[in-house]
Amino acid sequence: MLPIYVALVCETDSIPAREFTRVAAALDKQVTRDFGPIWGVPATVDPVFSLEDMPVGYWPVVLVDGIDESGGFGYHADHFGQPYALVALTDSWSLSASHECLEMLADPFGDRLVPGPHPKEGEGRVSYLVEVCDPPENHERSYTVNDVMVSDFITPAYYDPVAAPGVRYSFTGTISGPREVLEGGYISWRNPVNEHIEQYFVRGGEKEFRDLGTLEGFAGSPREFVDEMTEHPELERGLSPQNDRLRSAIEAEESNQRAREKTAETLRDAFRRHRVG
Repeated sequence: MLPIYVALVCETDSIPAREFTRVAAALDKQVTRDFGPIWGVPATVDPVFSLEDMPVGYWPVVLVDGIDESGGFGYHADHFGQPYALVALTDSWSLSASHECLEMLADPFGDRLVPGPHPKEGEGRVSYLVEVCDPPENHERSYTVNDVMVSDFITPAYYDPVAAPGVRYSFTGTISGPREVLEGGYISWRNPVNEHIEQYFVRGGEKEFRDLGTLEGFAGSPREFVDEMTEHPELERGLSPQNDRLRSAIEAEESNQRAREKTAETLRDAFRRHRVG
């Protein structure tokens, strides 16, 4: 399979280049080490400092200062049908960028469906939209790569018909069976009986079912429709700077920065010795 090249694009002057490249390296590591082998998607993520500098053929995940209501964060497709995503600059923007990157790789065109039983027993079969970060969508299920917060994601086994011992349903292992939705997460599907897009949420420990209606008259993909109709407070507004998980990642990065500075000093000494010799 040909590799997919993703560009993490910085369309803002509000973030230091060092932080931007550090997040890009973490996303690349998540994609190549964690996500790619599980989903069978060879891909890379490279930092690009403007859209003008993006190589031809890359799929952009674009970091911007703010997103107006007409544009919206999340997944989109350009006029050639190629995917891109917009990510708002927040204190936890790496989590949003990871979420959008992984969902783009799993379902580039926003229309990948997998059949399975309706969440309500006795309601027949439906077609689930493949959104790999939505069922565990909550910062409590995030993890870190190089001290950068990234999103948890489901595995292909999430759509299995029944649970089986020893099977991994999400990368962090917090999802314990097929089609389970954790607090703050959701799943979406097409109901073939009425052609409506429906959802199952878990909020405050309560289960909620929503009918989003049909795609009739909507110009985008099913995933664009779902993104437009669904609130994602953590992705839109980010986490509070005082959030425990975010603070822990920041403190770990500050601690490891000293180690990186020492490594850089050692390498520069080695360079000088070679030049002198």
